[in-house]
Amino acid sequence: MASDKTTVLIVEDEPAIVELVTFSLREAGWNCCAVQSTAEAWDFIHERKPQLILLDWMLPDQSGLRLLARIRGDRHFADIPVIMLTAKSMEEDKLAGLNSGADDYITKPFSPRELLARARALLRRKSPEHADSAMRAGPVTLDPVSCTVTMGENKIDIGHAEYKLLKFFLAHPERVFSRSQLLDKVWGDHVVIEERTVDVHVLRLRKALKEAEHLIKTVRSVGYMLSEKA
Repeated sequence: MASDKTTVLIVEDEPAIVELVTFSLREAGWNCCAVQSTAEAWDFIHERKPQLILLDWMLPDQSGLRLLARIRGDRHFADIPVIMLTAKSMEEDKLAGLNSGADDYITKPFSPRELLARARALLRRKSPEHADSAMRAGPVTLDPVSCTVTMGENKIDIGHAEYKLLKFFLAHPERVFSRSQLLDKVWGDHVVIEERTVDVHVLRLRKALKEAEHLIKTVRSVGYMLSEKA
């Protein structure tokens, strides 16, 4: 099955910091991509939406805050978690970053372990489907690190699309999602898939889950949800 790794975009023009951050995050099993300017970052985000952006405050073409405002002002990208990397330790600068829509900030020089811990905490909070701790419902356990699903002690065979769907449901239990929401959240709105294709993947997911198929519930006229309730 294809890897479902978290992609982190590092927007930073200091090579030493890029190298340090990339090494630390790759050790944690994440994909890292780096660009040196806000213009390159904007192009990258359009081509491949990352799950997390590490954004330097001072960049060659314009302030990272300008890029942050642009991201937060675009409905396709407004939900991307952003951590500001800043040499500025003044309280008002940090407040300016948070007020502009940053989710967190870390002041240089920083420890890579602290950055990784902050990044993990942020992803757990903002995008639980991209966190890397095991997710469970009833007898089903999904491990995002090894991209495997087990039922009790036994590993089950599951397709990539069904894996992504299950991962999303596990991250948002007891919440109903329409077919169009699932298309957007699981496949991304740039993918051309018909809404009825969601029904096919739900059917396949239930088949893969066998005796735990009851976890995926159909909510009449609305869509689907994952629930452990009878």
